[in-house]
Amino acid sequence: MQTFTREYRSNRNVVFDCHYHVVWTPKYRRPVLGGAIGERLKVIAREVCDEHEVLVGAIEVMPDHVHMLLSVDPQFGVHRIVKRIKGRSARALREEFPELKSRLPSLWTNSYFVSTTGGAPLDVVKQYVEQQKGK
Repeated sequence: MQTFTREYRSNRNVVFDCHYHVVWTPKYRRPVLGGAIGERLKVIAREVCDEHEVLVGAIEVMPDHVHMLLSVDPQFGVHRIVKRIKGRSARALREEFPELKSRLPSLWTNSYFVSTTGGAPLDVVKQYVEQQKGK
């Protein structure tokens, strides 16, 4: 896994330091993401992020929602990485865990929450995401 710190990254045209807290839920907020499904989702999300040079600072999968702390190239866009994670994970998880097909017409809602980390120290946001399991 790549390192995740507050430091400038760049592509050909842009120098950036963009960090996002992203949250999304299964359709009808059904609690279907526990156990092996949640663990597999983490693997898929990290694979997609690695492919697109998106850094993952933290990821927690709760039974009814997902939290991620991401560093995304602004020219690629946070909306694209969320769409790709949700798309690939929906296909893979529904194929690998057939019980998801019978419980939901589609795995994810179309919507998601995203917030820049702004002035909050990254370690505070990371700690918040990592502590979601304890709630």
